[in-house]
Amino acid sequence: MPEAILDRQVLFFGGKGGVGKTTLATAFSLLSADRGVRTLLVSTDPAHSTADILDQELGPEPRSVGSNLQAMEIDPALEADRYIREVKARIADVTAPRIVAEVERQIDIARVTPGAEEAALFERFTRLIDELGDGYDRIIFDTAPLGHTLRLLALPEQLTLWIHGLIGRRKKVNVLGKMWRSVAGAAAGDDLGREDPVLAALQERKGRFERARAVITDRRKAAFVFVVIPERLPLLETQRAVETLERYDIPVGAVIANRVSPDGDDGVRPPAEQEYLEQIARSFGNRPIYHVPRMEVDIHGEGPLRRLAELIIRPTFGTEPTGGMS
Repeated sequence: MPEAILDRQVLFFGGKGGVGKTTLATAFSLLSADRGVRTLLVSTDPAHSTADILDQELGPEPRSVGSNLQAMEIDPALEADRYIREVKARIADVTAPRIVAEVERQIDIARVTPGAEEAALFERFTRLIDELGDGYDRIIFDTAPLGHTLRLLALPEQLTLWIHGLIGRRKKVNVLGKMWRSVAGAAAGDDLGREDPVLAALQERKGRFERARAVITDRRKAAFVFVVIPERLPLLETQRAVETLERYDIPVGAVIANRVSPDGDDGVRPPAEQEYLEQIARSFGNRPIYHVPRMEVDIHGEGPLRRLAELIIRPTFGTEPTGGMS
């Protein structure tokens, strides 16, 4: 059993589109659940092939798909729409009626700005992380193709700084409001000593963002698992992605080389494939590298997924350590 992977509370499976990350994320989720660990499998890939691989219907809320295993598929666009509706509802409760329409117009503009879907997805992600230890013992994310995933995982640091600035500005507004009320007296109205709901909401989000960042940068709790196939473009893209995650202190726990050809009759793989496998070993430092054989049949359903997991070869390690997994 690949212990170096299945000892974290949070796992991200990622890679270039089409390398088999969804199949492997699902197989590892079944392994986790089989050990008695309450596991949640979350697909954030818009292609949403998790349901097909499990032969189960899935939606945006967790659904039981077996003993100790729940699964869900999050659509980033729908998640952003839902998030915008929630923001509008909260704003309506704390905004003067005369400016509600303008505030909502600005929110609608924000919905179509770059990064809006990633931000909404991260909001949902932080709420799921908060359920660890309560609703689930382990969460396994089947992520979108690498570009989307890297933008998502860069958000904890960026959004924490952003919301810290918002909190500071909101506190200044509150101080000015108190100064105005002390000068204007009854004419300024009475806040009745109520807590500022906007500031309270910002503080709550800041706490969630900080907790999520603390989890995904903790090598004892989280790891990113890259799935790659022995071809040039997936390997190059994975190399760049590893460097990006290291800049954000997100630990890379393992690399899985998928669709590896069995040795030929003479004990040698095709030369091009062997060359890429050797390059994979050189490229990823002292992280564990697993090989998964090329399968001649389509993998779906619990039985084939479990058999696939049993075929994973115990890891080798790269030959050029770069300070990889702790």
